[in-house]
Amino acid sequence: MKSRNSVRYQKLSNDDGFVDAQFIKPEPKVPWRAICLAIGLFTVGTILLVIGSLLFTGHFDVKYADRTYPMLILGSIMFIPGFYHVRLAYYAWKGYRGYSFEDIPDFD
Repeated sequence: MKSRNSVRYQKLSNDDGFVDAQFIKPEPKVPWRAICLAIGLFTVGTILLVIGSLLFTGHFDVKYADRTYPMLILGSIMFIPGFYHVRLAYYAWKGYRGYSFEDIPDFD
């Protein structure tokens, strides 16, 4: 049996192995192409919805009545995601809590 004097002890380190720099989150990149696409979808969708609404209410000539529902449907399909992503980009730009540019999908 070994005596107590032959056992080598080492001092425990006070360092937990983490560096403060590893917890710093880098600033997210702004997805400019996705934001431009969202603005385009929002704008064209709004225009199509307005024209479709004017066709539906009869402010345009009756000969264009067959284009009413396609304009309303396409306008809705373009307006909804465009508005959603423009709103996300605006809230992230203003710095509202819970919104970040990372929430917007990028094309990379």
